[in-house]
Amino acid sequence: MESANQGLLSDSMTDVPVDSAAAARTSAPEGLTLAEEEELRSELAKVEEEIGTLRQVLAAKERHCGELKRKLGLTPLDGLKQNLSKSWHDVQVSNAYVKTSEKLGEWNEKVTQSDLYLSASNTLEDWNEKLTQSEAYKKTQETLSQAGQKTSAALSNVGSVISRKLGDMRNSATFKSFEDRVGTIKSRVVGSRENSTDGLHSPLGAGDKPPQDNAPF
Repeated sequence: MESANQGLLSDSMTDVPVDSAAAARTSAPEGLTLAEEEELRSELAKVEEEIGTLRQVLAAKERHCGELKRKLGLTPLDGLKQNLSKSWHDVQVSNAYVKTSEKLGEWNEKVTQSDLYLSASNTLEDWNEKLTQSEAYKKTQETLSQAGQKTSAALSNVGSVISRKLGDMRNSATFKSFEDRVGTIKSRVVGSRENSTDGLHSPLGAGDKPPQDNAPF
């Protein structure tokens, strides 16, 4: 009997339909009436429908924008540069950037006007002045100046010595003898060329004898 009753009870429970709206109403926040809950659910459905419509419109606009860019020859890199430029401009005009710049300016002014900064600057200036006025610094500067002057003088002397040596060489007897030999060889070459040219352009006369082949040297 008990098993039969349990079977009938389970069958009757499965046959009863479950009202989802009623279940949702039972889980609704406290403090809302049924009319308020229905109104909010209706408004939520409208907002979700509007979001879907806006997404479709946005997708269509993006496709149209891509087609216009393609026709204009604009590459994705150009768009990236434009976006970066706009983003940087937005950052510069943002309140956070302006406030940060003002804070940095105030900190810089406070640091440069602080006693520690002024004392450090004065100390560095004193050290610089003492260093440039010290005997070691002056001696080092004078030594470097003298070394530069000596180097310039040495180079000048080397140039003068080379020029003088070249002049002496040209005036030497060996160089003159060599120069005379070169001039003699040059005159002989020029003379032989002129004689050969005259022989080619002057024909033999009627009474002239042709040169013998076995003439002694």
